[in-house]
Amino acid sequence: MVLSKHFYLFPVSCQRYTSVPGSPYNISTDNKGVIKAVLHGAYSFNNQTNDAFLFKPSAIEKAERQLVKGFKYILEVDLSRTVCRKNGHREADLANCKFQPDGLLQQTFHCDFEVWTMPWLRFMKTTYFVCSPSDRPSTSS
Repeated sequence: MVLSKHFYLFPVSCQRYTSVPGSPYNISTDNKGVIKAVLHGAYSFNNQTNDAFLFKPSAIEKAERQLVKGFKYILEVDLSRTVCRKNGHREADLANCKFQPDGLLQQTFHCDFEVWTMPWLRFMKTTYFVCSPSDRPSTSS
């Protein structure tokens, strides 16, 4: 039996796997896990701001997920001031809080969040967030 001294490499295309295992990958902003992570990030923001009003997500600009002993969500989110006051809400249901109408009290922040979750342990923690004022107005709702 004679083996050829020439080796041929054929490119293999795997359309399904375009990222390196363990690296962040884009995920739909409508994903249930993304929504939960965004709300958790909003609660973290509300707990650390001295604003009299609560903020809630007005837009999810980008969402990525990474597999790291659970899931890490890497999010770009706009948070806008609502009409709900902090002192009147212990565990506020942000869905029932309307955005501030046009005027002096209307304010939006653009935020980068990282939220780590292990759903099987019912564990969720905001590990990183940075927010800066945005000139984008909130959406109605």
